[in-house]
Amino acid sequence: MDQQTAWAGGCYCGAVRYEVRGPVAGTTLCHCESCRSIAGAPCVAWFTVPLSGLHYTQGTPQRFESSPGVTRCFCGRCGAHLSYESASGPGYIDITTCSLDDPEALPPQDHTQVEDQLGWLHLGDGLPRYPRSRIP
Repeated sequence: MDQQTAWAGGCYCGAVRYEVRGPVAGTTLCHCESCRSIAGAPCVAWFTVPLSGLHYTQGTPQRFESSPGVTRCFCGRCGAHLSYESASGPGYIDITTCSLDDPEALPPQDHTQVEDQLGWLHLGDGLPRYPRSRIP
């Protein structure tokens, strides 16, 4: 994983900004139906960090429960999707990689939820692929 221990990012319009400090637990491209629907994209890149490492430096994101035990945050002004928290992973939060100021800093290391991958999406990146979660 990248040696850097701090990253900054925010929403499209700049109303919400954040800083993340600490170790990155993983990076992935998620193909699940809910991520696709929320982002309006064929998959979503995420990086996972301890919840304690995320600090909003400007604005406050809107929160909503997208499914039981899952809370997602987004900018209330521009609608940019920012984070995903699950009761099944307490103490950690997933942040959208492309909301980083430098999304190249944390490239995906695998694909998750590939059972839901769209049939017309063909990615030959050679990364590991997991039918559901990479965590047993």
